[in-house]
Amino acid sequence: MKPSEMRVAIIHYWLVGMRGGERVLEQLCLMFPQADIYTHAVIPDNISPLLNRHRIEETFIARLPGGRKHYQKFLPLMPRALEELDLSGYDLVISSESGPAKGVIAPPDAVHLCYCHSPMRYIWDQYHQYKDGLSWPARKVFEAVAPSLRIWDAVSAGRVDRVVANSNFVARRVKRVWGRDASVVHPPVDLAAYQPAAGGHDGHYLFLSELVPYKRPDLAIEAVRGTDRRLKIVGSGPEKARLEASAPENVEFLGRVPDGAMADLYASSRALLFPGVEDFGIVPLESMATGRPVIALGKGGALDTVKHGETGVLFDDQSAEGLRAALDLFEGEVEAQLAPAAIAAHAASFGAEHFRAGMARELRAAAPHLPLDDIELIG
Repeated sequence: MKPSEMRVAIIHYWLVGMRGGERVLEQLCLMFPQADIYTHAVIPDNISPLLNRHRIEETFIARLPGGRKHYQKFLPLMPRALEELDLSGYDLVISSESGPAKGVIAPPDAVHLCYCHSPMRYIWDQYHQYKDGLSWPARKVFEAVAPSLRIWDAVSAGRVDRVVANSNFVARRVKRVWGRDASVVHPPVDLAAYQPAAGGHDGHYLFLSELVPYKRPDLAIEAVRGTDRRLKIVGSGPEKARLEASAPENVEFLGRVPDGAMADLYASSRALLFPGVEDFGIVPLESMATGRPVIALGKGGALDTVKHGETGVLFDDQSAEGLRAALDLFEGEVEAQLAPAAIAAHAASFGAEHFRAGMARELRAAAPHLPLDDIELIG
């Protein structure tokens, strides 16, 4: 069998936009141009031409009333929807897991590798935050179905031959909730638009994120309050109006900034502030690709991407005082030792080609009998 003759199925939770998970899916599709994609719901106009070139089959979720628009409301039905998929004849199954995706029933002779962005956070570590944001009727339904979803999620993990996580942080979560060991392959980061800055910074610090509580924009604001440090905040979200109303004059809200303008904004900043906990975190790598350092909370995916004293500063105390102390350390001891070229070179090690090479290695380990030695890693 030639690599192109393998029958490959890729299972992705839903295809309604292009975010980090869909960028991973694009790279898998480059590795396997012949792959079929299965998903709960797809909006073709919202995904890339690369993905649209593949045969895409939806589960019955998409055929329910409002299924493509309100797919998440049908979470309790997704386990059954996955198990109804007929994957007969496939040699290799790759699931892209963040919402329910890995619970398919693969053929007995097929190899199933799960690339895990995260176990479903809304039934595990973010259960209480998610539940509290629901209306009273929806909350009661969710409380009733969550225990059975957890059982199914853990049991269905046993159907997978090999688990690959997108960070060491997620690998630890996989071990805790699924009881499975996971290798780590960092997700692909498109760094083509970000080049090392030719000139110096203009003195401002940068915070870039959707303005929601867990991203902790409040800490970035409070850390510069009462100082002569300037902070620019990029992003929008439910917290924007409240934060803007109480922010000091040295904090500037830029709203949403076009992708094409972000490289210059990164490059002109003194450093990126990253005080939240993320499963991985692409924004710090974009900043570092321009040679600009990152001041990040030393938890979550930042531990995989930010090297203390070499590409920025990691701090442990998730508070305004902790971030302010990190800024003092950065300005007083670390900043002068950092080399923009070295920072950018570190970021380059997270490019798409590294993801494809890592996944090829993991696939060969999972399926030594399949013709994977000559997988074409398209540049």
